[in-house]
Amino acid sequence: MDRLSHAKNLLNDELFVEAFDVTRQELLNRWEHSDQDDVQAREAIWLALQILSRLRIHIESVMTTDELAKSRDYASPFI
Repeated sequence: MDRLSHAKNLLNDELFVEAFDVTRQELLNRWEHSDQDDVQAREAIWLALQILSRLRIHIESVMTTDELAKSRDYASPFI
């Protein structure tokens, strides 16, 4: 399976999408219910949210980049 297909499969996989959404919601709930003075916990939650976001963005980027490359190769195979 090529990278494009793999990225599409991941982003369309219900369990994968659910895992991202549930994890994000759990982190937001932890942040919302954390003590305002617990800076270390709040920063750790923020970092986890950033990493989760970067993972999704990376997979979406792989899909977009590979789609663009394939369309470019199809439109101009000799360039």
